[in-house]
Amino acid sequence: MTDNAGRRTIGIVLNGVTGRMGYRQHLVRSLLAIRDDGGLPLPDGTVVWPEPVLVGRNERKLAEIAERHGLSDWTTDLHAALERDDVEIYFDALTTQRREKAIRQAIDAGKHIYTEKPLAMDLAGAQELARAAEAAGVRNGVVADKIFLPGLRKLKRLVDGGFFGRVLSVRAEFGYWVFEGDWQSAQRPSWNYRAEDGGGVVLDMFPHWHYVLENLFGPVRAVQATIRTHIPRRWDENGDEYAATADDAAYAIFELDDGLVAQFNSSWCVRVFRDELVEFQVDGTHGSAVAGLRRCRAQSRAATPMPVWNPDAPPSVDARGDWAEVPDNEHFDNGFRVQWERFLRHVVADEPFPWDFAAAARGVQLAELGLRAATEGRRIEIPELT
Repeated sequence: MTDNAGRRTIGIVLNGVTGRMGYRQHLVRSLLAIRDDGGLPLPDGTVVWPEPVLVGRNERKLAEIAERHGLSDWTTDLHAALERDDVEIYFDALTTQRREKAIRQAIDAGKHIYTEKPLAMDLAGAQELARAAEAAGVRNGVVADKIFLPGLRKLKRLVDGGFFGRVLSVRAEFGYWVFEGDWQSAQRPSWNYRAEDGGGVVLDMFPHWHYVLENLFGPVRAVQATIRTHIPRRWDENGDEYAATADDAAYAIFELDDGLVAQFNSSWCVRVFRDELVEFQVDGTHGSAVAGLRRCRAQSRAATPMPVWNPDAPPSVDARGDWAEVPDNEHFDNGFRVQWERFLRHVVADEPFPWDFAAAARGVQLAELGLRAATEGRRIEIPELT
């Protein structure tokens, strides 16, 4: 609905908003931040005004969030929320196990859909949702927040500018120590460590790595991986001990076109000795770069020093000091908000949004084949989806 002042109000069901990501990144730092700035302006002068409808299972938490932010529209009845004519978008931040059913409800209700990843528990479920959304003619998208981080946006600038020459390899280190929950509370929910609930670092992170690699360097052609459950016993939110049935670490090699090899370590059982919680090193014939969440540093071919292996003498090269900082050159807003704005413009103004359900299905496929490669102990080529 567009009023006389040119403000286009768009109702958005936010399901799972009582969770950490749904609340902090999607409600507060994205949609409410857009409202705080007066809405999202479009080139034709229209201003998109997101109107959240909070949905969840806990009435008390929903009421507290609504009161805290001056909102009044909340319910525990998803079906009723999806039946409303003033709601156009459904957003899903549920646990992976519950996501597929809820998204199917939204498709059947004719709502446009934006969701956290992974899209589904397995490839078959993801493809079915992609086909259903296409048949229903609803716009659809999946969160791809990593490529909107300042560090990776600067890294993409280097890629697009031809800085690397021919890219040879990508190496990524991701993770941190997630406390077991016995003597110090865990900083991730317990379902993340139960395979039966959709947990596991592979299903959580491989879809991320897929869109990062696809966006920066091209399609992933093959995968091999070793996975582990390093911590077999953990304690949940109530202090009860449980068996960790999902993988908490994955060590993977992804193969791309032109011989490019990507090595990614993903772990919730590693103590951080790096500048940021995730870092990507890209090495090419003409230069290298290291990008994190916010920073990106580069070293060109001409500025590369000549290290010499000599264990009997102190290092002759300042290996970390010889890298140049890649400048911001622009303002970087919250990555989740940036992608929300892209999706809103996709729905309202028909602007392109490449991170759709079909792209998300490819990410689920990579996770599924990564788990299979680890189980079978072999390299698996990735077929193109149809």
